[in-house]
Amino acid sequence: MNFANCKLQTANCQLQPLSQKPLIFAPMTEFAHDTVVPDKTSSLSKKQQVAEMFDGIAFRYDFLNRFLSAGIDVKWRKKALRQLLSLQPKHILDVATGTADMAIMATAILQPEKITGIDISDGMLDVGRKKVEKLGLQKTIELLNGDSETINFDNNSFDAVTVAFGVRNFQHLEKGLSEIFRVLKPGGKLVVLEFSRPKMVGAKAMYNLYMKIVAPNMGKLFSKNRSAYEYLDQSIKKFPEGKDFTNILDNLGYQHTYSKPLSLGICSIYCGEK
Repeated sequence: MNFANCKLQTANCQLQPLSQKPLIFAPMTEFAHDTVVPDKTSSLSKKQQVAEMFDGIAFRYDFLNRFLSAGIDVKWRKKALRQLLSLQPKHILDVATGTADMAIMATAILQPEKITGIDISDGMLDVGRKKVEKLGLQKTIELLNGDSETINFDNNSFDAVTVAFGVRNFQHLEKGLSEIFRVLKPGGKLVVLEFSRPKMVGAKAMYNLYMKIVAPNMGKLFSKNRSAYEYLDQSIKKFPEGKDFTNILDNLGYQHTYSKPLSLGICSIYCGEK
């Protein structure tokens, strides 16, 4: 009962249960990368454009990942998943699962009972389902079309949530991270793997050359889509990385947040607990 505004001498004072008080939520912050889209001339939302972009490159996505990263993306994913070893999660949600690379690796490293992968690109999910079926992992991994900003699961559903190279593509970063927080169980952990920008002068120069010239041209050559890799560069530049990202997690209620730069800062792991 809320007695704060009730004076003993006021005969007509009405007491209101606390549960009836309206909840006031702070407005979501818009970050610079939220406005970066694959096609600036399109009238579609970022979410719709991203889905179409990945549908278009799904057939070459895994090959380009291995080729453009020289296979180091596999090591990055494994390091990210090892952040969950001590937790031993039984039920994992893999957001922006794409072709299910992270989900498949998680079955070997973490051996959970169930992994649910969600993604907004049906093209990527189709490729992922074929990989899951080929490996005989259908009983462990389920892939669904799903949006990070409206996750179709109850509160406190998952022991852990993983997002590999997907948070940059959220239309509203805070909304997606808040939804993830909602579906995490108390004590559950979020692990994000995302591109970042190296700080060392030499590494930074090589990285910029690679992202501006090599990646877009290779993307055009192998997937006929140069714009997807130009978008990759622009979205990385605008993304709130390092301490800026862990501050966002802190503000949303995550605890014990930390980041780990990998490969001279080309990629980073971000973690937070509920």
